[in-house]
Amino acid sequence: MEKTNSLVCVGLDSDHERLPAHLTGRNAMFRFNKAIIDATHDLVCAYKPNSAFYEEEGEEGIEQLKMTADYLVDTYPDIPLILDAKRADIGTTNKGYAAFAFDHLGMDAITLHPYLGREALMPFLDRKDKGCIVLCRTSNKGAGEFQDLKIGRDTLYKRVAIRIRDVWNKNGNCMLVVGATYPRELSELRRLIPEMTFLVPGVGAQGGDVQATVEAGLDKAKKGIIISSSRGIIFASSGKDFAEAARRETRKLLTEINKYR
Repeated sequence: MEKTNSLVCVGLDSDHERLPAHLTGRNAMFRFNKAIIDATHDLVCAYKPNSAFYEEEGEEGIEQLKMTADYLVDTYPDIPLILDAKRADIGTTNKGYAAFAFDHLGMDAITLHPYLGREALMPFLDRKDKGCIVLCRTSNKGAGEFQDLKIGRDTLYKRVAIRIRDVWNKNGNCMLVVGATYPRELSELRRLIPEMTFLVPGVGAQGGDVQATVEAGLDKAKKGIIISSSRGIIFASSGKDFAEAARRETRKLLTEINKYR
């Protein structure tokens, strides 16, 4: 954030079926990612590949996710890399998930479900040098089905935030996922947790408003939010100029965000 004056995270949701037609053959997803990264690295504060798009392609997809992570670590080691995997299971299983994300892939952070509780997530939380980004108020339309349920006078998502703030964040490595599509809730959570960083998906293709997001989510230092856009950036063009188009859209988002900081 300091180096690039950016709160933009580019989501590397590199759906194989949406890659430009001229990118064919082996390692097409990696070659796509590499071009996007090279074109945008000076405009971002993080990259966030969604594991599902790579898992869908089987062994080749996982290999290209690893290649993408290795390329970032080797070429742009100061840029954080977030694995959007939304993992949650019992503790012994989470040891495997944590080892895959952090030790095999070399990710700096991972998204997590809170539903199984702190005890189950300790294999992640105990990694003091890694980020644990916990789902709190998600950006999807059906988010309120459970997240808005009342527990006493509080909503469930608010209880999640308070528990993470007061109990889970002993190592100072927790963050929250809070969707840009719910700026009122984002503002509420910022007041509740003034200093924690939020990962904020939902701008771009999902329709989140940039001004409302920035004004609701910034901390006192005019930072504290990682605003993620995926499809709106990486698929801005389906032609041979896809990387240039991605840079243009990243710069456009960066400029708009900073206008409201």
